[in-house]
Amino acid sequence: MEQNIKVYSYRWVVLFVYFLINALMQIQWIAFAPITSEAVAFYKVPALQIDLLSLIFMIVYLFVSFPASYIIDTWGIRTGIGIGAALMGIFGLMKGIYGANYDMVIIAQIGIAVGQPFILNSVTKVGVRWFPLHERATQAGISVLAQFVGIIIAMALTPILFKMYGMERMLLIYGITTMAGAVIFLILNRENPPTPPCPAGHDERIAVFAGLKHIYKQKDMIYLIIFFFVALGIFNAVTTWIEQIISPRGFTITEAGIAGALMMVGGIVGASILPVLSDKMRKRKIFIVIASIGAIPGLVGMTFAGNYGTLLASCLIFGFFLMAGGPICYQYSAEISYPAPEATSQGLLMLAGQISGIIFVFGMDILTAAGASKTPAMLVFLALMIINVFIILKLKESKMVKADVI
Repeated sequence: MEQNIKVYSYRWVVLFVYFLINALMQIQWIAFAPITSEAVAFYKVPALQIDLLSLIFMIVYLFVSFPASYIIDTWGIRTGIGIGAALMGIFGLMKGIYGANYDMVIIAQIGIAVGQPFILNSVTKVGVRWFPLHERATQAGISVLAQFVGIIIAMALTPILFKMYGMERMLLIYGITTMAGAVIFLILNRENPPTPPCPAGHDERIAVFAGLKHIYKQKDMIYLIIFFFVALGIFNAVTTWIEQIISPRGFTITEAGIAGALMMVGGIVGASILPVLSDKMRKRKIFIVIASIGAIPGLVGMTFAGNYGTLLASCLIFGFFLMAGGPICYQYSAEISYPAPEATSQGLLMLAGQISGIIFVFGMDILTAAGASKTPAMLVFLALMIINVFIILKLKESKMVKADVI
């Protein structure tokens, strides 16, 4: 039956345009982070209002995630992701045109944030529409890799564009680029190939609400949601507070920026390797376990390293393992929750991580006084990661990925 399944080379075009809008969405999200001080001076607002431009994405996600997943699973990726791409393009351009007005920028940022779940929650849906099962973790890895690429581009390019052109023209450049990317996606994206990349009947899914009931009956999905709640929450908190985590040990802001960038580089390398190995070996659980165990030494180093070389190595290790585990978890969730819709299962994982991200970011601030060491909070994170390993060991291997017929 595997020989009778036809796959189409156009799947790589679909993946490319999906990669493109994923990267552009991350650029729009994080663009103000590397120029926070300059943005405060330009808009004449408190620093908290500049931080809100990024934080609002997490807040909006909590309310839009499920409706976005419902639309994707009900009407497909052309309509579902298309809504996200259109919102990103329209409001990204609006932010560029009205870049001098903070009120208009915050409205535009909310509009982009509403579009974000339509894009982020579609990773596994794109895979099941276009890719055979033995390529889907790889596809998920490439899709998630786009998010890391977008963050790195924003971190590196924003200060350069700001110095060269100023705030308004910088935002306009991003706005025009985002609109162009959205148009390219809407033109080239397709719902599905002429024939499905799986055996007959394997592309059928139950309704969204029935899928939710089915998901919550799967013990492995509950374990995976708990795992994601802890892991993604820790990642969000560590990346948000990286400078405050390491500065009490004498590291500079510049060194903190390099450490954060190296964490993303580790994530890119990891997302390029582990999901591919998962597909080739047709195993999911072992790679999720490797990712969760492998991230612990990196977290230890980030907590205690007094030497800059050790700190950089720790950030690289932490990013490599923790961020590479994400796409494998997405694909694993789609397989163990079948026939529940993919955007619904993936959306639940993302939602858990966004909720914990907000809790951990603010909890880390509350736990330690301003200017004090973040070590107590990091020790809590270490304990949670160790507990996470024991939780993830309870998982059973995906029956679908072990099957000979894919």
